Amino acid sequence: MFVILVVAQVLVFNHLCLWGYAIPLVFIYFIIKLPVTLNLNWVITLSFLLGLSVDIFSNTPGMNALACTLLSVLRLPVMHLYYPRDEDMTNPEPSMRTLGVGTYLKYSLSVTFIYCLMFFLFESFTFYAWLPMIGRTFASTAVTFLIILAIDSFQARRR
Repeated sequence: MFVILVVAQVLVFNHLCLWGYAIPLVFIYFIIKLPVTLNLNWVITLSFLLGLSVDIFSNTPGMNALACTLLSVLRLPVMHLYYPRDEDMTNPEPSMRTLGVGTYLKYSLSVTFIYCLMFFLFESFTFYAWLPMIGRTFASTAVTFLIILAIDSFQARRR
């Protein structure tokens, strides 16, 4: 899934800019779907490599790597906001089936928003033009979240 999402991001989604604001950042689906039981060191390493791979092919100097690394650290605390006990999960991979539809939607929307906020904050690196940054963050979060849900529902049907 790592390679497929990086290739799709670089070849397709990086070239989409809806309404001049929304950029789908779909490759973070890999971080969302990482198992809860995976060691934090592995999660951070895989997330950094994911962001670095997208940075190399997208000519974004380290922004995705930094945002992915920070997201990997925040992923479990965000999940614990909505799903407090890991022991109740039937499968360690977060999905609609294991977390429930409402919990999974809240978790994936929160993670997507956090990533988009960090990415656009690092991109602008200033609060001078904060209104366009917030607009890009919300628009990209909405588009990314909808595409991630479409990918997730496609994978659920395939199983």
